[in-house]
Amino acid sequence: MVQSCLLERGGRVAAGLARRLATGDAVVVGLSAMVGAGVFAAFAPAARAAGTWLLAALALAGLVAYCNATSSARLAALYPESGGTYVYGRRRLGPFWGYLAGWGFTIGKTASCAAMALTFGAYAAPALARPLAIAAVVVLTALNLFGVQRSAAAARVMVAFVLLVLAGVVVAAFAGGTPGASQVTAQAAGAPAGLAAPGLWGVLQGAGLLFFAFAGYARIATLGEEVRDPARTIPRAIGIALAVTFVVYALVAVAALGTLTAWGLAGSGAPLADVVSAAGAEWMRPVVVAGAAVAALGALLALMLGVSRTVLAMARERDLPGVFAAVHPGAQVPRRAELAVAAAVTVLLLVADLRGAIGFSSFGVLVYYAVANASAFTLRRDEGAPPKAVPVLGLALCLLLAATLPLASVLAGLAVFAAGAVLWAVRHRLRQGRPSP
Repeated sequence: MVQSCLLERGGRVAAGLARRLATGDAVVVGLSAMVGAGVFAAFAPAARAAGTWLLAALALAGLVAYCNATSSARLAALYPESGGTYVYGRRRLGPFWGYLAGWGFTIGKTASCAAMALTFGAYAAPALARPLAIAAVVVLTALNLFGVQRSAAAARVMVAFVLLVLAGVVVAAFAGGTPGASQVTAQAAGAPAGLAAPGLWGVLQGAGLLFFAFAGYARIATLGEEVRDPARTIPRAIGIALAVTFVVYALVAVAALGTLTAWGLAGSGAPLADVVSAAGAEWMRPVVVAGAAVAALGALLALMLGVSRTVLAMARERDLPGVFAAVHPGAQVPRRAELAVAAAVTVLLLVADLRGAIGFSSFGVLVYYAVANASAFTLRRDEGAPPKAVPVLGLALCLLLAATLPLASVLAGLAVFAAGAVLWAVRHRLRQGRPSP
């Protein structure tokens, strides 16, 4: 029997989404977002920032992710609704902070959707990258329109393939013996500027860039209204997905550093493909390229699910047009919100090149999780509050890493949040000026 729910919203009843996702499905959604294109792309810019301290940057990114995941899991168990931190911020801190989190997530992750679509196109057929990116958005949107279970099934297949590819990269690197010539070549080419002695700032910036690849567990929370037994399932799914992802990333980072060195990794345009080539497994290079394309599709699928659910939640509270609050009675998915997200992503693909969106997306997501940690800090013990040190550390590290991102990303992020705050103030004032019905 399919579970569904009706939600009370300011005196009106809103149709709820069907609770169809079990623990395994939720874990797969999280993994498809985290073990996505980020693992194939984020290590190079992170190595350029952190240099030989890349593993320290990875550990710091993992610590931030752990704090954020713990806070998000406790909040999601208490508020099992679509919208994630948008909902938590409204309930615990006030409407403005929830709105700001939802605004940053929606704008930043819409740009990330376009970036993931372009990544897929670039790996599949570089000469046709943009048309293929648009086709991917159309196909995945059509899949999402027929229900979240079909999306989860597709994500399961993609995650399995990507994990097999990453396992092959690690095995090839460890079996390839000493890096030898690849190290000499990389060092002879010269380290990129600032790589030899990155210092604390470089480690922090590298962690901020690597956090982009960890941020997918938010998708589990934003799907909270579609998870069975959410109080038990969501914390477990987030914990499992994060633990698996960290182990995979650590193994890949060690393999890449051991084969290419930090110098070679920082200068690589296709890090994992270069790892298998340097390890003497050139035949695996097309497989790695295929893995990157599939990973981008998996990340795009999970991103579009998460953004559409946040749009749904914001529309329910009239922070976005109410037309997007509708839930299709048959498929029990927010089709209008999904179509709106697909349209926005398509427009971005037509007018902009968003391959440099990692820093901007990281800024928006770090602010998003800062609100989540601040919300978790207000939880009482009887509400499942985590130890106070967890949200305090998570909040401080989110703000610190956001501040250390490349200046262009920080300025763009601040501008987007400032625009969102102005829009909220205008809408809030207009609401106050309306006569009561």
